[in-house]
Amino acid sequence: MQQDRHFTNAALLARRHAAVARGVGQAHEIFVQRALNAELWDVEGRRYIDFAGGIAVLNTGHLHPQVIAAVQQQLERYTHTCFQVVAYEPYVEVCERLNTLAPGATPKKSLLLTTGAEAVENAVKIARAHTRRPGVIAFTGGYHGRTNLTLGLTGKVAPYKTGFGPFPGEVYHALFPNPLHGVSVQDALHAVELLFKNDVEPERVAAFIVEPVQGEGGFYVAPPEFITGLKALAEHHGILLIADEVQTGAGRTGTWFACEQWPVAPDLITTAKSLAGGFPLSGVVGRADVMDAPAPGGLGGTYAGSPVACAAALAVIDAFAQEQLLERSRAVGQRLVAGLQALAAQEPAIGDVRGLGAMVAIELFEGGDRARPDAALTKKVVAEALRRGLILLSCGTYGNVIRVLVPLTASDALLDEGLDVLAASFAAVR
Repeated sequence: MQQDRHFTNAALLARRHAAVARGVGQAHEIFVQRALNAELWDVEGRRYIDFAGGIAVLNTGHLHPQVIAAVQQQLERYTHTCFQVVAYEPYVEVCERLNTLAPGATPKKSLLLTTGAEAVENAVKIARAHTRRPGVIAFTGGYHGRTNLTLGLTGKVAPYKTGFGPFPGEVYHALFPNPLHGVSVQDALHAVELLFKNDVEPERVAAFIVEPVQGEGGFYVAPPEFITGLKALAEHHGILLIADEVQTGAGRTGTWFACEQWPVAPDLITTAKSLAGGFPLSGVVGRADVMDAPAPGGLGGTYAGSPVACAAALAVIDAFAQEQLLERSRAVGQRLVAGLQALAAQEPAIGDVRGLGAMVAIELFEGGDRARPDAALTKKVVAEALRRGLILLSCGTYGNVIRVLVPLTASDALLDEGLDVLAASFAAVR
C-alpha cells in the first residue's frame, strides 16, 4: 500500500504541483500519514494538534470508533444502489433523525445529498418550486459553496469568485450585520429594504439565505434581532428563510443546529460537513409542505445519500447523545474563549474574541486599531503555529481572522496545549 511507503513532505509537494490543478489550494505544506481524534501525524512522523478539523468536518474527531465500526459493517452489506433506483433504510432513518432534530413546530421532511454546495443548490430549487419565484437574497461575507449558483450566492470575491463569472441572475446581496466593522442590525435590515426599492420587488424573491455564524466570512454571529427582523420581512412578503448550516450544524455551536438558538425557526436548513464524521453527506431539512414542492424526479443525485455515509451519520448522531457532545461543545467553547481572552489581554493585535459554542475565532488588527485589519500578522501566526505543531485556519473578508474548529472530542489537556502553542506563536512573531 502507498501509505506504507516512505515519503517526505517536500517530495509529495513536488508531485502535487506536477499533477494537481493549481487552483486547488493547500493551507499547509504537509501531508498526513495517520490521524486520531484531534491529532494527526505527517508522512515524516511529526505530530500536530488539529484545530482545523477538516474545516468543521470532524466534530466527532478523526476515526471515531463508533463511526468506523458502522462504516465497516455497512461495507459488508452494500456500498451503492442509487437511492432513486433501489432504496435503503439508512437513508430513511437519517431523514427521520434530521426531521426530529430540526427546530420549529411544523412537520418536517428531508433530502440527502453529497456536498454542502449541493445542499444549498437544492434548498434554492425547493424554495423556488414552493414560491414560484426566482429571486434569492444572500448577504455580504457569506459563503455558500463553489458551484456556479453557490458562488453567485457567496458574498466574498477572493479567492472563490475571481475569474469565474458570470454568475446566475436573480441573486442579490444585502449587508450582513457586523458592528465590529460598522454595520448595525438596522443597517443590514435597511439594506434589504433598499434592495426591494432599487433591485428587485419582494414579490419576485423566493428566499433569504443566511449563515447563523459566517464561516469563511469571519465567524461573525448573526444577531438574534437581525434574524427576527429578517423573518418578519420574510413572512410579510411570502419569502422563505433558509439557514445555511453546512459549517455550523452537527453540534458545532452547542446545539445540533445553530438556528435552534434563533428566536424564530427557518423554513429550510442545509447541513453537511460534520454530519457523517468525515464521510461525504449533506442534506436539506425543512417544512414538509415546502420540501414537497418539487415533483418526483426533481430532486436527487447518483451518489446522493450514500449508504456508507448514512451509516456514518447515524453513528455520529448516536455518539452525540451517548457522549453528551452538545454539552461538550459548549464546554469546549467556554474553555477556548477563556484562553483566547487571556491571550488577548497580552496581545494588543487581538481586537476581538468571539464565537458561538465551539465555533470560536480571534480577529487581528495592526496595533489593535479596528480600522486596520492585519492579514500579514495573521499569516505569520498561522505559519508559526504549524511550525510548532498546531494546525490553524485563517478566514475573513480581510484575511485577518484565526478560527478554531477543533474536534469536540478533544481533551481539555489537548485544548490547553493548543492554546499554549498559539500564545508561543504570537510571542515568536512579534
